Amino acid sequence: MKRATTIVVAGQWNGASSVDRVVLDADERQCRRTVLTGENGTRFLLDLPSPTMLRDGDGLVLDDGSIVRVASKPEPLLEVVARSQSDLARFAWHLGNRHADVQVMGTRLRIRRDHVLEDMLRRLGARPVLIEAPFDPEPGAYVHAHAS
Repeated sequence: MKRATTIVVAGQWNGASSVDRVVLDADERQCRRTVLTGENGTRFLLDLPSPTMLRDGDGLVLDDGSIVRVASKPEPLLEVVARSQSDLARFAWHLGNRHADVQVMGTRLRIRRDHVLEDMLRRLGARPVLIEAPFDPEPGAYVHAHAS
């Protein structure tokens, strides 16, 4: 079985040169060691030295030198647009206090759909919107996040 031990960061390689593509949700992209199969059937062992958050467009370098592109799978999410930085900080604090994975995007926050968190956000004055999009949450403190 082929093996990938190196990541080429998105934007630092020619994505058109990839031999295959793996489409992974946010949980699947936070990994260290797992067997993956690309859309074209390339099967390989991802074997990284430490847990890493893979990003959309990253390349996984196989031991034969070929590269498999990582693509983010759209997920059902809630998106909250804050009217002010103060609201953004307040919403983010409450979500963090509940240990929810959060993606920060300027004055917007994205979380996985959760009716309890949606209700809480509404009570705080937010207007969450249901969307389907790739989810790229802030990595945990103990997960290696490479620059993208």
